[in-house]
Amino acid sequence: MKHSLQVLIFAFSSSLILSSTLLTAEDWPAFRGPRGNGISQETEVPVKWSPTENIVWKAPLPSDGNSSPIVSNGRVFVTCAENEGRKRSLYCFDRTNGKPLWVRTVNFDKVMPTHKTNNYCGSTPVADGKRVFVWHASAGLFCYDFDGNELWNRNLGEFEHIWGYGASPILHEGKLILHCGPGKRVFMTALDPDNGKTIWETEEPVEADGQYNKDRKYMGSWSTPVIAEINGQKLIICSMSLRVNAYDPDTGKIIWSCDGLRGQKGDLVYTSPVLANDVCVAMGGFNGPAIGFRMQGTGDITASQRLWRKEPNPQRISTGIFTKDHLFMANAGPNFFQCINPATGEILWQERGGAACWGSLILVNDHLYVTDQNGTTHVFKPDVKRFEKVAQNELREKSNSTPAFSDGQIFLRTFQHLYCIGK
Repeated sequence: MKHSLQVLIFAFSSSLILSSTLLTAEDWPAFRGPRGNGISQETEVPVKWSPTENIVWKAPLPSDGNSSPIVSNGRVFVTCAENEGRKRSLYCFDRTNGKPLWVRTVNFDKVMPTHKTNNYCGSTPVADGKRVFVWHASAGLFCYDFDGNELWNRNLGEFEHIWGYGASPILHEGKLILHCGPGKRVFMTALDPDNGKTIWETEEPVEADGQYNKDRKYMGSWSTPVIAEINGQKLIICSMSLRVNAYDPDTGKIIWSCDGLRGQKGDLVYTSPVLANDVCVAMGGFNGPAIGFRMQGTGDITASQRLWRKEPNPQRISTGIFTKDHLFMANAGPNFFQCINPATGEILWQERGGAACWGSLILVNDHLYVTDQNGTTHVFKPDVKRFEKVAQNELREKSNSTPAFSDGQIFLRTFQHLYCIGK
C-alpha cells in the first residue's frame, strides 16, 4: 500500500510538472512571438552565455540579414539572401541539433534597390506548425509545408524602395495578414493561408513615388502589424508612414486612424505599435515623432484621442515592451535604454547601452532581452525607477535581429550563424 501511494504521489507530481511545462513552454512562430507583443511565457531560459558557455549548437548562415528566426513544431526557420537579392531563401533547421533540413530558394533576376544596412530577406517568416509562410517582397509570397514542399505562391506586385523592405506577415484567426510596402503602392491585405487567395486588400495613400514625400524627404513604413482587442472588438493595428490605422480583420475596413507620424526629417516608421492597455504608442524613425493616443472612436481620432506627440527622439528601429504600466525602449542613436510613461510620453529614466539596437526587446520571466548590432544581448530588469542591468552577453558577431524564445532555449541570428542557447 505504501509503495502504491508513493507511485501515485510520484505520478501526480510528474503530472503537475508536465502540466506546468506545457503551460510555460511554447513555440515562437512569428516575429516577436506567438502573440506578436514580444512577451514570452517561458520561465526557465538562460540569462548568461558566451561563445563557449550555454551554446547548445550553432549553424553557419550564408549571408548577413535583418530577419529573425522563428520556431515551430521542432523546426527553426530563417531567411537569407545571396547575389544581390537574386537568390532569396528560406532555411529550415532541426531545433534539437541545428542540422539543416532543407532550403528553398526563389530566383529573382532583377536587382532591387535597398540600403547597405538592410540586406534582402529582411522579412521574418510565420508558421502554424504545419506550414510556413515567407514574403520575399517583389519576388513573391510563398507557402511551404514542413518538409519543404511548395504549396502555393503569390505575386503581390513590385515593391521598390531605396531602403528595401522588412515588414513581416502574421497569422490571425485563419487569415494571413501582410503589410505590403514600402514603394509606389502600399496596402494591407488578408489572404487565405490554404491557397493564398486574397480575402481583402486596403490601399494606403502615398505621396509621389512612395520613397519621397511632397517635400522631397524620405517616406516609408517597415512596421509589422499587431493584433488588439479593444472593448471586445479585434483589430489589426499598424503604423504607416503618416498615421496609425486600425483595420477590421474580417473586411479590411479602417475603423480608425490617428495622425502624427509625419516628421521634420521625413515620414518614416520602423517599429510596430505598442499597445499599453487602452493606449497605443507609435514611434517614428530617423529621429521622428512619437505619439500616444487612446484606441477609441471611429474615423480620424487624432483631435479627440491623441494624448501627446513628441519630436525629435532617438533613432528608433527596435520595438519596445509594455509591462508594469510602462514602456521600455532600446534605441539606435543615441543608444539609450529608456523607461517611458505611455500616457504622457514622459521619460522616467534613460541609460546609455552598448551598440545601437535594431533587434526588438523581448520580455521573459521578468527580464528584458535585446541584442545590439555588435551581437551583445543585454539583459535588464523592467524597473520603472532605474536601469538594473542583469547580464551582458557577447557573441562578437554582428546582428540586427530579434531572438526567439522556446522551451527553455533562445534562438539568435547573427550575420554569421544561427545559435541555439540553452542550459
